[in-house]
Amino acid sequence: MFLGADIVHIPSFASQLDQEGSTFARVFTDREWRACAAKADRAASLAARWAAKEAYIKAWSQKFFGAPPAIDPAELNFAEIEVVQDAFGRPAIELHGDVAALGIPVASVSLSHDGDYAMATVLVHA
Repeated sequence: MFLGADIVHIPSFASQLDQEGSTFARVFTDREWRACAAKADRAASLAARWAAKEAYIKAWSQKFFGAPPAIDPAELNFAEIEVVQDAFGRPAIELHGDVAALGIPVASVSLSHDGDYAMATVLVHA
């Protein structure tokens, strides 16, 4: 198993999120946008999801240490790493497309945000 972690500065993330033509408009799925729209702090919730996507990449990248990336970073579609939640609000990651084809499933996801920071940890099977 491999562990990935990431932290995001929410105010910086929020300002980027609000910029016209921001990259962040493409990295979240419609389901992620809808889930965060209902949250008290949309930016903090999206920042935690962004941290989870980054943490997943860090976790599965460890499997390929010393080898070229399994997916060219310029070709990686972050929307293929979708943060979902069950009816009780517990997070999970659903993989799609080329990322799912890697066959590296998620074992555990944890999201948190407090004050100016959001963070995530992701544990993957490998």
